[in-house]
Amino acid sequence: MKIFNTLDRKKEEFVPITPGKVKMYACGPTVYNFIHIGNARPICVFDTLRRYLEYRGYDVTFVQNFTDVDDKIIRKANEEGVPAHEISERFIAEYKKDAKGLNVREATVHPKVTENMDIILDIIQTLVDKGYAYESNGDVYFRAAKFDEYGKLSHMPLEELEAGARIDVSEQKEDPMDFALWKAAKPGEPYWESPWGKGRPGWHIECSAMARNYLGDTIDIHCGGQDLIFPHHENEIAQSECATGVQFARYWMHNGYINVDNRKMSKSLNNFFTTRDVAEKYGYEPIRFLMLQAHYRSPINYSVEVIEQCKAALERLYTCRDTVDRVMAVLPEGEADAAVRELCDKRRAQFIEAMEDDLNTADAIAAVFDLVKDINTLANGDPAQTAKGTLGLMRDLFDELTGVLGLCYNREQKQEIPAEVMELVEQRQAARKAKNFAKADALRDQIAQMGFVVEETRQGTKISKK
Repeated sequence: MKIFNTLDRKKEEFVPITPGKVKMYACGPTVYNFIHIGNARPICVFDTLRRYLEYRGYDVTFVQNFTDVDDKIIRKANEEGVPAHEISERFIAEYKKDAKGLNVREATVHPKVTENMDIILDIIQTLVDKGYAYESNGDVYFRAAKFDEYGKLSHMPLEELEAGARIDVSEQKEDPMDFALWKAAKPGEPYWESPWGKGRPGWHIECSAMARNYLGDTIDIHCGGQDLIFPHHENEIAQSECATGVQFARYWMHNGYINVDNRKMSKSLNNFFTTRDVAEKYGYEPIRFLMLQAHYRSPINYSVEVIEQCKAALERLYTCRDTVDRVMAVLPEGEADAAVRELCDKRRAQFIEAMEDDLNTADAIAAVFDLVKDINTLANGDPAQTAKGTLGLMRDLFDELTGVLGLCYNREQKQEIPAEVMELVEQRQAARKAKNFAKADALRDQIAQMGFVVEETRQGTKISKK
């Protein structure tokens, strides 16, 4: 598999540290509010990467953190007059609801910052002892200039890094580029004891500590949104590599931005949507499809038109899969023929080729829709000329590939048809068999009043919601 490595700005062959095993870290949400659709992109994309790696036989240890100590959490807690941990626990629960809706599997470990203070303090102390960090009035800062490779991930000139750093200039810093590892506690804030006084960790050190605690000094893949390249991931590299003396992460993957109606998503532009907002109107699965229908490094645009197109594409998938079940019920027994086996091998190879090319989910989805065309052609042919095993082989491949993408996961829910409706369908079939068409038509109308449509096709009776 080839992965575009942000570190080297080129596609590279993925070779894990330990053959057959992958250590993967993704920056998770700061839990002070509902996740927005921009947050949903890395969640869906890197869940798919994990699924694909496991599909290819890797044993993946996937760590995604929760930042449960942060200025925004503290601010919200103060506004509501509740402890900060109450805010973070509330929105961790809300995140899990959204993640489940998006069919995102739970990480191997979901660590919290508050559960990793010992290792955070240990890394900071190591950096102070090595001269890479210094204390100043209860704060501890990392000396960015002391790390010769600072800027190697963002590939930004030193002047631009310095200009960006001046936004957060503090008289307590030795240099504007230095960044906080530990912050002295302010009145009303949660705090932990440390060698430098009461305080709490800086944002960047948290991920370095959690990655090291659960994955070791060097990990295979570190991923997140493009907005995290600088300063967050740049600073993670600096502090981690200075503390351990070894490479922090071998491959860095970053997804592109999401625009709304071709404009940057922003609360000030009134085009800011939470994942929950969109899901309540369109469902969660169209959101997941939206995140995968373009290459993960490309920007994508969210609009009503685009999400409706995603819904329509999913309906095509569901219709195809439902057709397979309906047609197979009337097919004669028999094994798949050689031509169909060859076609399935071709579609699987097409899918794998796309995913091996830097997780190209757009082309992988195209391969699935090519398979849909193949299935529909076969299903709409003469049932007497098709063996059950032939269509069954294509059905299994459809389930296999959509499973890797995490799609078509609402199928059982969509297929639920009340028992009373099925009873009327059976009565209608009996009436048709007895050539009592007046009764059959009356039963069809009764079924329609219950919100379902019943149709007779070459492949058997089709029942669907209106």
